[in-house]
Amino acid sequence: MSTLTKTKMLTMVGAITDGMRVMLKEHDDVLLMGEDIGTNGGVFRATDGLQADFGEDRVMDTPLSEAGFIGAAIGMAVNGFRPVAEIQFMGFIYPAYEQIMTHASRLRSRTLGHYTCPIVIRAPYGAGVRAPEIHSDSTEAIFTHMPGIKVVCPSNPYDAKGLMIASIEDPDPVLFLEPMRCYRSSREEVPEEKYTVEIGKGKVVQEGEDVTIIAWGAMVKVAEEAAEEARNHGVSCEVLDLRTLYPLDKDLISSSVQKTGRTVVVHEAHATGGVGNDVLAIINDTSFLYQKAPVERVTGFDTPVPYFGFEDFYLPDSKRVLEAVKKVAEY
Repeated sequence: MSTLTKTKMLTMVGAITDGMRVMLKEHDDVLLMGEDIGTNGGVFRATDGLQADFGEDRVMDTPLSEAGFIGAAIGMAVNGFRPVAEIQFMGFIYPAYEQIMTHASRLRSRTLGHYTCPIVIRAPYGAGVRAPEIHSDSTEAIFTHMPGIKVVCPSNPYDAKGLMIASIEDPDPVLFLEPMRCYRSSREEVPEEKYTVEIGKGKVVQEGEDVTIIAWGAMVKVAEEAAEEARNHGVSCEVLDLRTLYPLDKDLISSSVQKTGRTVVVHEAHATGGVGNDVLAIINDTSFLYQKAPVERVTGFDTPVPYFGFEDFYLPDSKRVLEAVKKVAEY
């Protein structure tokens, strides 16, 4: 980052707001829509103040109908707008699944490239904030199995703003996952100017030599904590933040696991059918002969996310990740 770049300290949710503000200012075709996003600024205040600044024609409250306003957003996207639609919680996205699967993700293919669907669907997701049933789902894999839509998931404020701007500029639909645990968990310097983080590119959060830990969203912090603890046991861990879940950064994954030869994949979604399985497939396809131990997964369990009193038992923590690191290191 240039020392001449003017920055400000932002939380992740503040960085997301800033990214949307930048694009609302720059592009008249960008508009926001969702339940209670106007005067109230959304459940998590991610759109706070934007309706006052840009008006009700640009920041629109919608009826309580996910299928309805996602369908409307798709129609707007086909007709020259760039709508950013907020789902209050990812667990509320299921009524809109048909619109996303049948229409948003297929428009480019269906029209042989004559039409695109530049829509961003924002979805706060994940457990750890003591929300009630349905509010804490981590079902990203449903959408990574849907060719035609990109799925991104930042873990920090800097990436959140850059990915938001890149998602709005993308000509195709993007599901923008926002880990609720990260919304206000930290602050960092974020450039005030416009910048992008490339969709489809992960990053090395921490260099290491012995074990690769692969994570995204709120689990990146858990992976970093486990890596710090592993260092005390003489194990050097490389931590990867995928940032984009579809398409996955195959080059980043393969280069790291070929270097270390041992891998732990961490996600809070259910083990069965999780994105971690696709990561394992990449390792198998590109780096099988480099592996010195079977890949370990640390995930949520194959149950609905429990009520908030039991969330801590459900979510992967640094202790579980450290146990997996020790297992592959000692194999």
